Amino acid sequence: MFQFDCHAHVYETVTAISQARYVPKAPAPLCAWKEKLDRQKLAGGVIVQVSFLGTDNTELCNALEELNPEKFAGVAVVPLDVAGQELDRLVRTGVRGVRWNLVGSSNLPNSASVPSQKFFEMLRAHGLHLELHLEGPRLASQLSILADQGLDLVIDHFGLPSDPKPREDPMIRAVETLKDRSNLFFKFSAPYRTPFDVRPHGEELLNMLEDGHVVWGSDWPHTQYEDSKVEFQVQTVASHWSSVSDHTTVEKLYGLRTD
Repeated sequence: MFQFDCHAHVYETVTAISQARYVPKAPAPLCAWKEKLDRQKLAGGVIVQVSFLGTDNTELCNALEELNPEKFAGVAVVPLDVAGQELDRLVRTGVRGVRWNLVGSSNLPNSASVPSQKFFEMLRAHGLHLELHLEGPRLASQLSILADQGLDLVIDHFGLPSDPKPREDPMIRAVETLKDRSNLFFKFSAPYRTPFDVRPHGEELLNMLEDGHVVWGSDWPHTQYEDSKVEFQVQTVASHWSSVSDHTTVEKLYGLRTD
């Protein structure tokens, strides 16, 4: 069963960077998220840096400083040329991964380039995983090279598949062709960001991935979908995948304790 919310956004103020593609109307306070966790009887969770704040992880770090590090962790956003001292600081605060939010018109980094290779080396040296928010077809073209960087790779939102038929979906096919999937993880989060039922895609992924390579995330406060009455209900997912546990996954990816 899922005991952690491994994908939520927390921000006490809404102060967006100039190039933000979307700016929410209201804050998403830590106390409101904690209330939802308590109501769902969840043990803890992971705060993911929201896109409109760019690489300013202040809100994320402030929230983590108020939380139990054995039950909560963070995923930050940093520039490609991030300094080692900054990663040191983020790790001390409770950050366990770095996110590439590449949906929309965002340019894909050249993973084979010198700057990217230095970036991957920095992540490996700090024990950080790479999290990807990227549309399925573009993810499919990058998956093989990214999975070969010696990093744990975490894919957001079911991989944002593009074809209602899993066996014809380029993202699913890309996962299937990987010879080694031992460092590949998926977040079963935000199904509403895909315009069709992604449960069959989830079943395909579970058949291909190793045990303990899936986590659940609420995607709270459901940015861009705040008015769609999306429910924060782990039971809805847990009832469909009742045999899936995040026990070992949250420990491996985020260093969290489940006891």
